Amino acid sequence: MDSYVVFGNPVGHSKSPAIHRLFAEQTGQALDYSTLLAPIDGFTSCALGFFKEGLGANVTVPFKEQAFSLCSVLTPRAQRAGAVNMLSRLPDGGLRGDNTDGVGLVRDLVDNADVTLQGKRILLLGAGGAVRGVIEPLLEQRPLSLVIANRTVEKAEQLAQLFADLGPVAASGFDWLEEPVDIIINATSASLAGDLPPIASSLIEPGVTVCYDMMYGKEPTPFCRWASEHGARLSLDGFGMLVEQAAEAFTYWRGVAVDTAPVLSRLRREMAVG
Repeated sequence: MDSYVVFGNPVGHSKSPAIHRLFAEQTGQALDYSTLLAPIDGFTSCALGFFKEGLGANVTVPFKEQAFSLCSVLTPRAQRAGAVNMLSRLPDGGLRGDNTDGVGLVRDLVDNADVTLQGKRILLLGAGGAVRGVIEPLLEQRPLSLVIANRTVEKAEQLAQLFADLGPVAASGFDWLEEPVDIIINATSASLAGDLPPIASSLIEPGVTVCYDMMYGKEPTPFCRWASEHGARLSLDGFGMLVEQAAEAFTYWRGVAVDTAPVLSRLRREMAVG
């Protein structure tokens, strides 16, 4: 049976196997999709070992940039991002790398949550691999502005320069920002530790600002709770992004389109009762 995995460390909590199982059931595809815990210092050998037989893989933290370096073919968006979250074995045995994170984020915001990005002031928190993959798709939506804020401002500045040819993107420190924005996207790992990015609540215009956390869990993340407490119009977690980026990968691997809505609603229900 065709074999796929998600690489990560940790990875046991991943919902990707459940998502791809439901996609397979929906489309009548026969495949095996599982988690693969890669050693922190042994991702390359682990990945190359899997691809002796395996056909495709998703890649989560902390291996997206290492996955990038393994690829003999890169999509333009992966090349620009410098990070890969999807690998596919080529006929010659080489690996093709893509980054579907940004597509997943934009689809979840625009299609699932009915949020307009065009002409909006967007604040993106963080400057790691998660951010690199979403800047280009966000700029393709033609926002009024995109500000990348990070604790280490130099990292945000490097990203702003890298993507400056695509649209109005700028860098900032967390504590430089006070004026309200339309959309705040948290791409830091603060929620994993139960923390908040150090930003002012004045960034939220009550009833207007949409807050989105790339992290997710059974309960609202600390960022989502903070957003709701300060009057955000919408407070969204990243589970829809996970499902949408998985759909992009599944469609490429199997050549069939999927309907994400029933998968998303079913897994939300299961998480709520689980």
